[in-house]
Amino acid sequence: MATSTPDELLEIRRAVRELCDGFPGEYWRSLEPDRYPEEFVQALTDHGWLAALIPEEYGGAGLGVTAASVVLEEINASGGNAAACHAQMYTMGTVLRHGSEEQKRRYLPRIAAGELRLQAFGVTEPTVGSDTTRIQTSARRVDGGYVIRGQKIWTSRALHSDLMLLLARTTPFEEVERKSDGISVFLLDLKAAGERLTIRPVATMMNHATTEVFLDDVEVPSDALVGEEGQGFRSILDGMNAERILLAAECIGDGRWFVNKAVRYASERVVFGRPIGVNQGVQFPIARAYAAIEAADLVRYRAAALFEEGLPCGAEANMAKLLASEASWQAANACLDTHGGFGFAREYDVERKFRETRLYSVAPVSNNLVLAYLGEHVLGLPRSY
Repeated sequence: MATSTPDELLEIRRAVRELCDGFPGEYWRSLEPDRYPEEFVQALTDHGWLAALIPEEYGGAGLGVTAASVVLEEINASGGNAAACHAQMYTMGTVLRHGSEEQKRRYLPRIAAGELRLQAFGVTEPTVGSDTTRIQTSARRVDGGYVIRGQKIWTSRALHSDLMLLLARTTPFEEVERKSDGISVFLLDLKAAGERLTIRPVATMMNHATTEVFLDDVEVPSDALVGEEGQGFRSILDGMNAERILLAAECIGDGRWFVNKAVRYASERVVFGRPIGVNQGVQFPIARAYAAIEAADLVRYRAAALFEEGLPCGAEANMAKLLASEASWQAANACLDTHGGFGFAREYDVERKFRETRLYSVAPVSNNLVLAYLGEHVLGLPRSY
């Protein structure tokens, strides 16, 4: 993937911000509680931003993860919510890196053109949570393909996708030597699944379009398998670093929105005859949040640079996600405190963004799991789980 120059990144920021100007706070508020931002996602698609990481030979922009992260950062910094569509950027990476040439030529150009949406990732299950190796969804071999049976939870955007990347066991857990063996990845055509696939929306505290998915002996052809049978866990792991980097950028975008919003309000709001921003009790939390965001941003760029060079970046990608999500939450609280009662008023958008950014400390990976990864794989401490 190509590495972008600073000038190119500035141009990307300008273009994305210009597009987002057409979707102000009123637009995002009108969607709640649960209407998908179809118009916004279509605009991003039409301008090619959701195809940023798809190589040019397959109809995409062929950009690197740094440039892609800037796209998502600017969406959130403008007051939008990139979680509505971010998975289309990183989910296709599994197909790109592990799919057959026939799969790549069949799907990637259509995804790049907006004819197909691949933005649903069926991994988590109700009974196992983050213990992915214990998933119970099974894919049984039959003549000409597989029959898949099981249940997924927190499968966001499944109702707004044509394809789903699905993780299922092709060998039972009890029959494998290593617990990560025996898991396979499938590219599921949601419409072709018919009535054997049920998707139920899950209402949440933010407009996130997440769902629960039930697979009742869904039949898929052999060529729905992505990569090697039984090696699917490894196939998705190498895409996790890109996911962490992109999510960190979204958090940084949120953090900048909160800081800018707080600075403006603190400078304009006059109480006791002077702007409230002169008070250190108001000023210092905003300044601390700003510093935390800038520090997290440096780690984000470091992780992205390593990723684009093909070098190990697991520690950096995880730290970027950890630090950025904590910084955005710090900024969210500083912004809400600065606004006082008005922070809870919908017309200011603070309470909406406050709810949206809280997600990133928990999903798609909990910060506690990030800390466990750093403790074991970076610091050499005993495995905690």
